[in-house]
Amino acid sequence: MLAVLVASQLVSGAGLTAGIVVGALLAEQMLGSTGLAGIPTALFTGGSMLGAFVVGRLCQRRGRRPGLGAGYAIGALGSVGVVAAVALDQVALLLPSLLVYGAGTATNLLARYAGADLAAPHRRARDLGRVLLAATLGAVAGPNLVPLTGDLARAWGIPPLAGPFLLAALGYTAAAVLLTVLLRPDPLHLARARLPVPETDTRADTRADADASGGSDSGDAADPVRKGAGRPRGPGVATGLWIMLIGQLPKVALMTMTPVHLAANGHGTGTIGLVVSLHIAAMFLPSPLTGLLTDRLGALPVAAASGVLLCAAALLAAAAPGDSVPLLAAALTLAGIAWNLGLVSGTAVITAALPPGRGANTQGLADVGLAVAGSTGALLSGLAVTAGGYDTLALACAATALLVTPLALRAARAGA
Repeated sequence: MLAVLVASQLVSGAGLTAGIVVGALLAEQMLGSTGLAGIPTALFTGGSMLGAFVVGRLCQRRGRRPGLGAGYAIGALGSVGVVAAVALDQVALLLPSLLVYGAGTATNLLARYAGADLAAPHRRARDLGRVLLAATLGAVAGPNLVPLTGDLARAWGIPPLAGPFLLAALGYTAAAVLLTVLLRPDPLHLARARLPVPETDTRADTRADADASGGSDSGDAADPVRKGAGRPRGPGVATGLWIMLIGQLPKVALMTMTPVHLAANGHGTGTIGLVVSLHIAAMFLPSPLTGLLTDRLGALPVAAASGVLLCAAALLAAAAPGDSVPLLAAALTLAGIAWNLGLVSGTAVITAALPPGRGANTQGLADVGLAVAGSTGALLSGLAVTAGGYDTLALACAATALLVTPLALRAARAGA
């Protein structure tokens, strides 16, 4: 099952980067305004919000296989819609298609929970890290294929910026087929069979999820975010969610406008694709190491480190000259690593707070919040650059990112 999840992540990773690499450039071209360049990212992250909710519900009711398969299929449909909108120069079709495309992004992230369904508590973060790592190959390859996919689109009589979405449609479709055909038995069903909910807790899934946000008695004493036996005294779902949200908003804002900033300073799509590739690699490649650190040191110290590192990345972006590709690439790479630390540690906190084999609803809702933060960051990023420039945006991102550190440290003290 883990092998199937890894394979699906490998092919779907290419779909993650289409909107990131050319979304803002596409909006600037079709809408004619830099201030509106954040709209595509806001839309597909908004779509990932809806996708996370729907896929989470499907997983809870039917299992991981139908839930994740449907999410990728919807993402593929949205990708095709974006290609059609660009080919026909129809903004009215582009905007809803970007929304639908976001379901693929949501599904790609939700798959990490499937990697943890059958994991022992002391290895949970490492197993979900493996699934995240698998997205690296496709995600890194995607931006570097922008010129190639652009040439392919041009050969078909389609504007070059639509090319990455052709790749996304292919990757999401392949992932949907892999999961639907090969993910047997379903990991969520098997987790429930192996770790049944106690007879004293026979309430509906949504009630169980709600109780889990305040802590659950069904944990394991070896869990790195729980202390002692019996009722866990560690952080609950809300803490894990805030760790992810605070890192998501500034990271997405910085990621959205850096390609526009580079383009404004005379750099082409090849250079932009390389910078975004480094960023995407940093988002996923450290996952096994981050999982190991989270399992060994605890989720909260790792989360605290994520805030400091993301703040440093944003400050570097603010200080970097607009024509310095190495410095801007370094800033985005650091931002990706920081985001990974926050995502893995926050996910570990949430997963530990939920009853075994249950809580897919809550996991989906957590990623709804993640998408809301990303959509907000994307939408505000264009307005911030228009009002005060890229440096102003980067400084605001630095201040926001640093908020996660006192939150994590406070939660650690409360659970000590």
